[in-house]
Amino acid sequence: MKKLKLIEMDLSEDLPLNHIKNSLRKEHACYVLITCKEPSEDGKMEVELSYEGDETLAAYLVESASEAFNHSADGKTNLR
Repeated sequence: MKKLKLIEMDLSEDLPLNHIKNSLRKEHACYVLITCKEPSEDGKMEVELSYEGDETLAAYLVESASEAFNHSADGKTNLR
């Protein structure tokens, strides 16, 4: 299995989501972006998944990321 590198984005600047998507679109053949808002008082959280590019490739990215997180939880992979 290929190694997956997860990178945290430094969003210290308040960048609009559309700006982030446009930047990703310019430099990548495909991207998947998962965002969430703070939970409401009743514990519900709004989650949004956006992707650009080939749907099969986007699904592969999500599946690979899920596996990387699972391995990380097992202590097998270091995610950044």
